[in-house]
Parts: sequence; structure tokens; C-alpha cells
Amino acid sequence: MDPGFVIEATLQPVRRHGVDAAILFSDIMCPLRLAGVDVEIEPGTGPVLRRPVRDRAAVECLYSAHPDVRVRPGLEAITRAVSGVVDRLRAPVGTAWTPLIAFGGAPFTLAAYMVEGRPSRDHLSARTLMHADPVAWERLMTWCAMITGDFIAAQVSAGACVVQLFDSWAGSLSIADYSKYVLPYSSMIISRVSEVVSPTTRRRAPLIHFGVVGADLLPALREAGGDAFGIDHRLGLDTASEILRERDPVQGNIDPSYLFAPREVLDAHVADVIERGRSAPGHILNLGHGVPASSDPDVLTHIVRLAHEA
Repeated sequence: MDPGFVIEATLQPVRRHGVDAAILFSDIMCPLRLAGVDVEIEPGTGPVLRRPVRDRAAVECLYSAHPDVRVRPGLEAITRAVSGVVDRLRAPVGTAWTPLIAFGGAPFTLAAYMVEGRPSRDHLSARTLMHADPVAWERLMTWCAMITGDFIAAQVSAGACVVQLFDSWAGSLSIADYSKYVLPYSSMIISRVSEVVSPTTRRRAPLIHFGVVGADLLPALREAGGDAFGIDHRLGLDTASEILRERDPVQGNIDPSYLFAPREVLDAHVADVIERGRSAPGHILNLGHGVPASSDPDVLTHIVRLAHEA
């Protein structure tokens, strides 16, 4: 919520590593904080909610606290941060410029945190609510879609020109559950964001839909929507492209564990990821799912160099 800090943290990787795009320094929990949900990031644990949302009464409390779910206080701090980053990324006419990627969490990942109250391996409580009270689940997922949709839309309105939607926990679901209980709400966000024009490009922002999912769920993720699809490290990009019928760009998917491997092992892995990515109509190279905190930054710079030389 501190624009100055967000600007500096967003720009540091661009300055240090020479990456081709910046992504807003943020967290998927930010829209929950903006909505008044009592959530904290606890070191060593992650997001923790003091009062998990586990029944219909708790869901209705979310609506009673903010009857107009499309109006969120505090978005000014987000838009100031985005505008500040975009201003600093602008380049003189005729030279290359660095785009800013907006960032937000998908409804299921937000809802899973809200119901579980903290990170979970199996998201049993979330899946229980989904089946035990479908009406409460529909209300919760709609609420999550609206607040994170506004959070992302505000970033685009302030100048971000690409969107990344993260669904970190979708892989815990069956195809049937994802299609019935998740897909419509991810589509709701994507429709909301598609209505917004970025002043930087004067057009809508293309959306990268990322889910930690296997080959079985990837078609459903595509059905939910997106212009490109982020693939985690467990699925080869050539396999993903085949599933996507070679119609969509892919993003990914260096295995983060290779950041700690000998240089020649890392180089071979990066080359393999790049080669597999050639099967898609476009490939945005990055890690499969986040940079481990203990990573050597010089290794990240080396990977950028490898990508630029490929």
C-alpha cells in the first residue's frame, strides 16, 4: 500500500537483470486487505486470516461490510504505484520501452485462502464448502471475482499493458469441480478486465492465465479464457502447446530447483525449455512458479542473458 516502495521494488529487477517486462510488486492478498478482510502475511507461513470464511453467514458478512462490491477504498495507492512505474519505464520515441504486467489472484486461490485461513496442502475445507453449500460458494467466488477484478482493472487503467492472473491452487481440483465451481468465476474476472483500455497502449491488456495445473486441467483453464497461458515446471511446453492445439502463446517454465544446480546443468535446462517453447506461436520465458527467496540474483541475470542469446 506504499506507492514509493512498490515503485522501487518493481523497478529493481528491471535495472539489475535487464528483463523485458516488469511485474507489479504486489500480493494476491492485497484486494482482500482493501476490502477490510483481516489478513496478514506471517513469516514462514504465508497469508493467515484471523477469521476464516467457512459458512454462509461469514460469506454474507463480506457483502454487508461492502454492499457495492465493485467499489473499493484504497485503490488510489495501487494506481499511484502503477502510474509511477509506468512513468519510469517510458523510453524516448524510437527506443525500446519496458511494459508493466498487472498482477492478481484468481477467485479460487483467493477463496481457498479465505476458507482455509492459511496455506493448505489439500484445501479440504474449501472443497467441503464448495460441495456442502453451493450457494455460499457461489456468493464467495463472485465476491472474490469482483474485488480482484477491480484490483487488476485499476492497474490497467493506470497504465499496465499486460495482465497476469494467478491460480496457484487450481491443481487441487478435479476437472468436474474446476469446470462447475471455478471456471465461471475466472471467466468473470477475464471479462471484467477485457473492458478496460490501457492508456499506455490505447487498447485492452492481453491476459496471461497461469494455473498450477497438469495436462488434464489445461483445456479447462483455456476455456475459462486468456490470451496466453502460464505453465508450471511439471508440464513440458511442447506438451502444453499440443494440448492448446498450438494456438496460444505459453509462458514458463524453468524449474526453480535448477537455480541451485551447477551452471552447465542449468544452461542445459534453460536451453531445453526454450526449445520446447518453440512449438507455440509465442513463448514468454520465466520460472515455473516464483523465485525462491534463497536464489542467487546473479543466476537470474545469467538466465536473462541466455534467453536474449537464444
